[in-house]
Amino acid sequence: MSLTLRALAAALIFTLLAAAAAPRRTRVLFLTGESDYPYHDWRASTPFLRSVLENTGRLDVRVAEEARGLTAATLAGFDVLVLNYNGPRWGPETERAVEDFIRSGKGMVTFHGVTYGEFFGMQFQERRWILPPGAKGWMAYADMLGCTWKPENIGHSVRHAFSVKWIDREHPISRGLEATFLANDELYHRLDLKPSARVLATAFNDAKMGGTSKEEPIVWVVPFGQGRVLHTTLGHDLSAMYQPGFLATFARGVEWAATGAVTLPAVIDALPARARDALRILVVTGGHGFPASFFTLFEGHADITWSHAGSQKEAFTPQLVERYDVLVLHDMHNEIGEKEQASLRAFVEAGRGVVSIHHAIVDYTAWPWWYQEVTGGKYFVEATPAHPKSSFKEHVEFVAQPVRAMAGHPVIRGLGPLPVVDEVYKNMWHSSGIAVLMEAEHPLNDRPVVYAGPHPKARSIYIQMGHSDATMRHPGYHKLVRNAILWCGRRLE
Repeated sequence: MSLTLRALAAALIFTLLAAAAAPRRTRVLFLTGESDYPYHDWRASTPFLRSVLENTGRLDVRVAEEARGLTAATLAGFDVLVLNYNGPRWGPETERAVEDFIRSGKGMVTFHGVTYGEFFGMQFQERRWILPPGAKGWMAYADMLGCTWKPENIGHSVRHAFSVKWIDREHPISRGLEATFLANDELYHRLDLKPSARVLATAFNDAKMGGTSKEEPIVWVVPFGQGRVLHTTLGHDLSAMYQPGFLATFARGVEWAATGAVTLPAVIDALPARARDALRILVVTGGHGFPASFFTLFEGHADITWSHAGSQKEAFTPQLVERYDVLVLHDMHNEIGEKEQASLRAFVEAGRGVVSIHHAIVDYTAWPWWYQEVTGGKYFVEATPAHPKSSFKEHVEFVAQPVRAMAGHPVIRGLGPLPVVDEVYKNMWHSSGIAVLMEAEHPLNDRPVVYAGPHPKARSIYIQMGHSDATMRHPGYHKLVRNAILWCGRRLE
């Protein structure tokens, strides 16, 4: 066997061993697709709750928006179901498959809006739920949830913030949590719990808020066959779900329902946890307006953390090189102060990264070193004897096309063409040392639209597109800017 083949074989074996050693993630299936809108909106709540679970890094989540027709074979690969559905019955086969799934030793988590509805045999008529004579509903459903709710008792106190108390602190879900947590929700009351329900948490339903002056059950668990169900009456909307207490109850409840144990921490973040070595970004604006959607470019990534500065004085301090790895410039100032200039030069000479977007091509052009050695381009606001005035035109449709010879460059790898309606620039100066990554063929625009700057130590990228809200929200543009940041920060090779 040749050395190359041996190396490949060793790499393959290492990959297989690493995959085998990696812990299997718990598999979660959301059953959703309908709710009693506008009271509860599954289209908003399901993506939010899915992201909460996936952000833990331990749960692999799928969504079924049409549960009718699901079979036991469909459910077999999952460990736990999350029910976010309040619509028509699913039919005998699917309902039996769900029952058997839990009975076999797996789990389900249910919350808030599934506490009533057609699964109980109810019908919604004249803005209220009724139980027609003889209606039975899904016979096992009440046993799985551990409760029933007489239609005449369906209700809650007014939406308000209230304290929820863990009364069973030895259960895996509640163990190690604070004794109470704050809810911002509707407080359901007058439910009838079944003897099988083990109540974990309650809340006092104050009569001043339209309540019962009693402790009402808020979180409980139910055995069903060999399996486990957690139900909470919390979770009316995203504002209610964003509360730390709900997040902990829900995520830990999903893990418990799936496995019978809880390893998740007491604090569950609704947003992706930042990596310990996250790239440190300073975003600089000022001197020109821009769409608020510009800031969406930096959200939702665990591997970057960012700050914002609205002026040169705020941005370019002596501590710049110690605090940040990459600058993202979306400001527009021809002049720059001497102190700020010194800090910016030190940042570049230290090998840090610079991403300049759109009108930032005007930045610091009174300082030749910057545009000649770093960005590699200049927009001429006024004509000079050596160069004509540059021009612009808003709301022009054009296509930024990757340069074929540069297709392997990390900034544009796999990106493809980027059609935009944006602002075009013409008659700019470009350094002979730039590496052009994307071009545009338009009579009102210069050919280079994305390029790497010439500095020998620092990595810099200029991206011309970035004027319109539509561009800022374009998924391809998001990928381009993110790639540029990671490459300039030496995290993408």
